[in-house]
Amino acid sequence: MELRQLAAFVAVVEEGTFTAAAGRLLLVQSAVSASVQALEREVGAPLLARGPRRVALTDAGTALLPHARAALDAARDAREAVDLVKGGLTGTVRVGTMPSVGLVDVPALLGAFHRSHPGVALRLSASTSGSAGLAAAVADRHLDLAFVSVPGGAAPGVRLLDLASAPMDLLVPPGHDLAERPGGRPVDLAELAGLDFIDSPAGYGNRVVVDAAFAAAGLERRVTVEVADIGTVAGYVRHGLGVAVVPRFTAVAAPDLPALALAAGLRWPLALAVPRDRRPSAATAALVRHVREHAAR
Repeated sequence: MELRQLAAFVAVVEEGTFTAAAGRLLLVQSAVSASVQALEREVGAPLLARGPRRVALTDAGTALLPHARAALDAARDAREAVDLVKGGLTGTVRVGTMPSVGLVDVPALLGAFHRSHPGVALRLSASTSGSAGLAAAVADRHLDLAFVSVPGGAAPGVRLLDLASAPMDLLVPPGHDLAERPGGRPVDLAELAGLDFIDSPAGYGNRVVVDAAFAAAGLERRVTVEVADIGTVAGYVRHGLGVAVVPRFTAVAAPDLPALALAAGLRWPLALAVPRDRRPSAATAALVRHVREHAAR
């Protein structure tokens, strides 16, 4: 049983197809297929059920998968131990992030890490699938860690390491009736019933916070514009398409728009999602420490 066979098997399981696994491993598809077939001959049982679109694990494959992953992790740890003795941290860390983070300067943070550990390759992808999609990608082993906003502090298959949180404010167009209220009194959610809202799609942290607050108050709201990048919300508010509840860093970036406090005291959380069921590589663990230290400062 060879490591390359185990790597091919795990890649096919995680990617869902032989074609995608070949792309991940930088091999031709026939080589991946041959490695998996050789592994099946060695263990004496089919490991994958080949379907027209995706593969599925057999009972034997399900039994082998955690041991295959453990063997690959052990081999990775062995290589990293030698690399550290040779004088440097190496490896690749796949990082997921939202289009707008705000509370953490992700480029500066990753730049500082790269200068400290030039042997580590960082692969950054900004997801438009929301925090729920990012957390799922970490759980499914497509990402090693991700910056997410997951209200409630729980997501399947991942641990959430809290980094920071921001108050959420109401953005309204210039001249809106709510902007003229005397004394700066915070706005009650009930005052917003019947208004058009600009918000992120379902699964985004800010959308989850606001939906939950309205549901808890027994109120309905009407979302008429959905945008994936929270940084663009202010533009839609500015042109009168609705109001929005956004993290304060978004409101501060649009000083021409009235920003009003909410009586509900809503907050937007930022966390680092890391896998729950596997040990991180040395490079991933170092980046997690770096992020948490940066956030603490």
